[in-house]
Amino acid sequence: MRLLWKLYLKLEGWKAINDFPHHIKKAVVIVGPHTYWKDFLIGIGFRSTLKIKHGKFLGKKELFDGPFGFLFRWLGGTPVDRFSKHGVVEQVVEKFNASENLLIALSPEGTRKKVDKLRTGFYHIAKKANVPIIMVGLDYGKKELSIAEPFFPTENEAEDFKKIIRFFAPLKGGIPEQGLAHLLEEKEV
Repeated sequence: MRLLWKLYLKLEGWKAINDFPHHIKKAVVIVGPHTYWKDFLIGIGFRSTLKIKHGKFLGKKELFDGPFGFLFRWLGGTPVDRFSKHGVVEQVVEKFNASENLLIALSPEGTRKKVDKLRTGFYHIAKKANVPIIMVGLDYGKKELSIAEPFFPTENEAEDFKKIIRFFAPLKGGIPEQGLAHLLEEKEV
């Protein structure tokens, strides 16, 4: 499959401009800006070509119950029950606690639509599971995937989110007007 994904990314014009930190065994990987349906394909492609063996993504439980559940699992999905009395954060923290190697990919926006602020679930998962956050940027303007240095959430959530926004804001999403540049402008004022 790696050769097929390599071919797909090459035909689409994408390249990774730095390496993934393979020495990290557990982390929350936030990928953005998430504005376009192709983000998923590009992410799966880079997961394969960068040899990220323990990379998973979260999906609502209902996707895994239906006839295509096997496909979502095969692609690396892991289900979460959004309506459980144990919230999504707690469910994912349990997955980290039960695993020796686990990288969970999430969108910091939680949607492909333009957002007024980032979601905080990924941050609280990383904090409660005591794992770092790895920021992965998709820049459609340059057709580049960039990977930031991993960092652990600190006691200063506001500063951590400024750091996250500064990383993602300059990147052009597949639908640029739905990106995160406006959040940088608001934070800097």
